[in-house]
Amino acid sequence: MSLSKKRYVYVVVDDYSRFTWVFFLAHKEEAFDYFVKFSNRVENEKGLKISRIRSDHGREFENAKFDELCIEKEYKQEFSAPRTPQQNGVVERKNRTLQELARTMLHEFAVPKFLWAEAVNTACHVVNRACIRSKLKKTPFELWVGRTPNISYFRVFGSKCFVLDESPKVTKFDAKSLTGIFVGYSNTSKAYRVYLPTSRVVIESINVKFNENANEKTEEGNSIVGIQDVATTQEIEFQPKDELPPVIIEEPLNRVDDNLIGGENHEENTIDTTQDETPHDEHQPMPQPVHEPLEVLREVSSHPLSNVIGDPREGVRTRSGLNQMVGHCAFVSQLEPKSFKEANVDPNWIVAMQEELNQFERNQVWELVSLPSGKQVIGTKWVYRNKLDELGNVVRNKARLVAQGFKQQEGIDFEETFAPVARLESIRMLLAYASNKGFTLFQMDVKSAFLNGWIDEEVYVQQPPGFVDHFNPDHVFKLHKALYGLKQAPRAWYGRLCTFLLDNGFIRGKMDTTLFTKKRDDHLLLVQIYVDDIIFGSTNATLAQEFSTLMSSEFEMSMMGELNFFLGLQIKQLQDGIFISQTKYAKELIKKFGVEDSKSLDTPMGKSANIDADEKGKPMDITLYRGIIGSLLYLTASRPDIMYAVCLCARYQANPKESHHKAVKRILRYVKGTQNLGLWYGKQTELDLVGYTDADFAGDRMDRKSTSGTCQFLGGSLVSWSSRKQTSVALSTAEAEYVAAGSCCTQLLWMMQTLRDYELEFQKVPISCDNTSAILISKNPVLHSRTKHIEIRHHFIRDHVEKGDVELVHVDTKEQIADIFTKPLPTQQHLELRFKLGMLELKD
Repeated sequence: MSLSKKRYVYVVVDDYSRFTWVFFLAHKEEAFDYFVKFSNRVENEKGLKISRIRSDHGREFENAKFDELCIEKEYKQEFSAPRTPQQNGVVERKNRTLQELARTMLHEFAVPKFLWAEAVNTACHVVNRACIRSKLKKTPFELWVGRTPNISYFRVFGSKCFVLDESPKVTKFDAKSLTGIFVGYSNTSKAYRVYLPTSRVVIESINVKFNENANEKTEEGNSIVGIQDVATTQEIEFQPKDELPPVIIEEPLNRVDDNLIGGENHEENTIDTTQDETPHDEHQPMPQPVHEPLEVLREVSSHPLSNVIGDPREGVRTRSGLNQMVGHCAFVSQLEPKSFKEANVDPNWIVAMQEELNQFERNQVWELVSLPSGKQVIGTKWVYRNKLDELGNVVRNKARLVAQGFKQQEGIDFEETFAPVARLESIRMLLAYASNKGFTLFQMDVKSAFLNGWIDEEVYVQQPPGFVDHFNPDHVFKLHKALYGLKQAPRAWYGRLCTFLLDNGFIRGKMDTTLFTKKRDDHLLLVQIYVDDIIFGSTNATLAQEFSTLMSSEFEMSMMGELNFFLGLQIKQLQDGIFISQTKYAKELIKKFGVEDSKSLDTPMGKSANIDADEKGKPMDITLYRGIIGSLLYLTASRPDIMYAVCLCARYQANPKESHHKAVKRILRYVKGTQNLGLWYGKQTELDLVGYTDADFAGDRMDRKSTSGTCQFLGGSLVSWSSRKQTSVALSTAEAEYVAAGSCCTQLLWMMQTLRDYELEFQKVPISCDNTSAILISKNPVLHSRTKHIEIRHHFIRDHVEKGDVELVHVDTKEQIADIFTKPLPTQQHLELRFKLGMLELKD
């Protein structure tokens, strides 16, 4: 990808004069629009009509739009035969010429490879004016424009030059010029194009002094491994009506970085066939003041260069040449670099790194100092991540400079490190509450949040790779604020944010310290924090807007609008409720673990499944098994229907067998058939809190321990669930159910205390249990042979029943929703309970 974020080169050649134009495209689909503008301009300027268009069978050229255009304009469209590049001779030869010239120019002075577009554009500019057409004894420029070109302004590409610094900020004693690299000629004015390595931009100026004899490498030549030349061309042959042979358009699109293949470079919104030829042909001094460069080069996609009907006797490069060129394709910003060397190739990542360092400057994170004697310096490293939206599309490239915190020494470089983060149950409770109250939730994140946290310790870090101060290469940075990677960084950021919110009238949650609330009249503003990601909403829209303004006044924020994607959860806020799913993630799992072609199943585990340690079974790859389990556990954030099956298989991660692998593959096949399932949080008239508890007595075939299953609903919406093996062997069904009820009680008590910050109070929260004996044990402290041995901690629930916090109520076994968390069920029962959990597929 080029500096202007183009990916494809579109080369157009006039068959008669061999005059060449090059456009750069971000997407192949743009080829048609460029051709329409180009053809209209050329026909208007020259008074000629395009008679023939030659191309391959690429979709950019063989489509309904091109067919309609050819019919409307009376163009004759011709296609080369498949796999016959010799029929595309003119454009193939031109493409190769431009590639070789550009490659040579780039390597002569080791110009950074990401300037390939400048090299190609310059090559095309020179070829049009300096190469003689042997049969006609004239240059393409002379044949096209009608006069001999002036080439006195030509300079050596890549040579060192000095540009007058016309910035108003230049003082009397500042340097009057900027050192740069000559990379071509302006297409819009009589000016040179100069690349400035210090600021990584290309500018245009007439006030340039050249040092063409300085055969020195550019500053970045040795460190930047850039995009290699990959040519893509499209050729058009123009001829006058009734006089010249038909016009041919040859349009192989090959993938390159913005500036790889040159020609007459054109602005994206203006396809001018003469702008590039004329600026320097007049005998006038070279041009004008520095201004932001206009992207004139255009790119084109990768296609076979066998698309034009040409003279079959002319020798051309064969298709095998393309196979060799594929190896030179560079990374694009959709890929995450593994090292600074890889990132330094792509201008997108270079910009991302510069943005990160600019953030350091704005936040006054550090200062450059000499390392005091006896002090330890901590290394730094660049980490690259693509930020994705809810559909998995890359929305931005994020370069993060991190400290190598593993070198820190406790008591010297850091003290306390703990910082709270929101639980998923907290997020789901907020979603359920918002759905019930009918208000919209929003999300935002703090840019480089950790850089806002003050630290008390004296910490020194190395200068970032690739950005070392040339005057003080041995200096280090003394940190004033936290840096990502430092052990105390999360705590420092949380402390800064917490202090700021408390100072502005917010109240921190007594149980959930990542929840902050603010009340005004009868309205409540809720703010949930997960490190640097923030969810907020209010029953009064004004309060939400004020909070957004408040945060922006103190921190640099990235406003992301309405909540739609958070911690991997896809969230759809609709008029009558909220839908939570992980469809995108489920599809990724299906593809990752190779079950795309497998038959989907109706249940995650067969009713008669007998899974145990299988000590005599065939071992399997432990890393693969743990990877599947970990991925499925993450999926349970919105898929309670697979909770039991995943937790059961997770018990055997220490020594997995093929039988266990078969079981997890079955879960994946079930997910394949239900990948669009999610949780529906509808609006309810009552915002009540309800729990369900169940147990599978002696369900484990090895140690005969029981499994507890619990789930909790807020306002009819499932917000919490669990499936756990009990830690002790129960002697009866009643005991197993009683222990499970205690587990449900602990979760409900936490939720009740958290919801007090929502100004919600609950008494005698019902816990639905289908075992009468367990209910009686919770109400009557009677000791007899069947209960006297129960561990004291399990009688925790009895105390809260007496206090009136919770109460156990009987529910019929068929209505026991928690049954889905304790054992594999028949298909019909599984589907019924899944529906009662609030799981459904949302139709678009």
